[in-house]
Amino acid sequence: MLRPERVSDVERDRALTALREGVAQGRLSQDTYLRRMELALVARHAGELAALTDDLRSERRWSRAVFGGVSAVSGFTERLRRAWRGERLPKLLLPGHRDGQPLRIGRDPGNGLRLNHETVSRVHAELVHQSGLWVLRDLGSTNGTTVNGRRVVGSAVVRDGDQVGFGHLVYQLTSG
Repeated sequence: MLRPERVSDVERDRALTALREGVAQGRLSQDTYLRRMELALVARHAGELAALTDDLRSERRWSRAVFGGVSAVSGFTERLRRAWRGERLPKLLLPGHRDGQPLRIGRDPGNGLRLNHETVSRVHAELVHQSGLWVLRDLGSTNGTTVNGRRVVGSAVVRDGDQVGFGHLVYQLTSG
């Protein structure tokens, strides 16, 4: 009598990946995932692994195609929106190269660049020229600072043409 071959690490990893994808797609509950994961880790034969993932494999190609299509369309619309807004954004002129001297940005009258808008903090951010690069640093603002739509955590290098946001105000950086 032939005994089934033991499960390889590669087969076990494939099964665990299928289970993780099943949870991510909402096709398995967390409890079901944990129970099946434990069984996958102790499975001895390929048939045992197949029984744990067979119900997930049937829609896998279809769901990947759908999720991939949705991702591509949403990415395109975001790029289109950014390009459309980029042409219409007010320009923010980068100051002259003052190495080490920051340009403070915010609502407070003492800032080098005063932005009088309710979503801008009193001392919102600062822009400094260091070692040939422009660095934008958020100073703990309430509504955040963004560069090209991504929130700045700490600081970020900015360049001519980047879109920078302070609260709900968005500008396009230009060097002249």
